[in-house]
Amino acid sequence: MSNVKLAVIYYSSTGTNYQLAQWAEESGKEAGAEVKVLKVPETAPQSAIESNPAWKAHVEEAKDIPEVTLNDLEWADAIIFSIPTRFGNMPSQMKQFLDTTGGLWFNGKLVNKVVSAMSSAQNSHGGQEATILSLYTTMYHWGAIVAAPGYTDPVTFASGGNPYGTSVTVNQEGKMVEDVQAAVKHQAKRTVTIAELVKKGNQ
Repeated sequence: MSNVKLAVIYYSSTGTNYQLAQWAEESGKEAGAEVKVLKVPETAPQSAIESNPAWKAHVEEAKDIPEVTLNDLEWADAIIFSIPTRFGNMPSQMKQFLDTTGGLWFNGKLVNKVVSAMSSAQNSHGGQEATILSLYTTMYHWGAIVAAPGYTDPVTFASGGNPYGTSVTVNQEGKMVEDVQAAVKHQAKRTVTIAELVKKGNQ
């Protein structure tokens, strides 16, 4: 039984990254971790949400998912982020939350957290890799340990071949183009495994 505490932190407007987060949760639990799925606060105006039926439906679907707090970051040994791309960068909702972590960073509370990230976009070269790398930049400042999947399992190739983190293309109907479930689960298991090694090394 793992003693790793895993926080799966996501932002999703229409549900894709919520699904990725759920697969990561499932794999984390299978690996024996204690898992929390948490969403970052929605900052978009209600009028924007109301104008998109899929966005409005997902907000309702996820209404009972707790919002992430700084205490959750301190609690976690490992963190998996799942976010859509916005012009090759992370969504403002996630950036706003990360910008509140200065106190934890200053006090060394984020050092050696094991982190990994996933992303989505509406086309296969829509900025998924740049989005993941932009998030990792913050993690390097934290002093976190980035657990990218690399090419540690053939499922990475089958799901598009992104070594930085699982990424998926979503078509105009809101459906995932690639079958990424196995890649997400491998990435989550790898993240928990590395966190276990780090915890053992610190004991």
